[in-house]
Amino acid sequence: MIENQTFRLAAGADEAAFRADDSRVQQEIAYRQPGIVRRTTAVSDDGEWLVSTLWESRAHADAAASVLDALAAHIDASTIRTSRYDEVGG
Repeated sequence: MIENQTFRLAAGADEAAFRADDSRVQQEIAYRQPGIVRRTTAVSDDGEWLVSTLWESRAHADAAASVLDALAAHIDASTIRTSRYDEVGG
């Protein structure tokens, strides 16, 4: 199962601080979640951020702690959008 979360940084947020915290969260929180396969963070040219996470199952994603909670100080919560997709084929 693939989970995509998009968002924008809060007004006045320091992008370098966000990137440092995201890296720390990835290593200290995300990869300790049962069922996580891969997580990556990306940013578009217009400043929208994407966190894409591959899970072994939807149940694992449901049970996981929200990694974005640990980054809340940097994120404009009103812009968070989460989409989930079930993989098809091989």
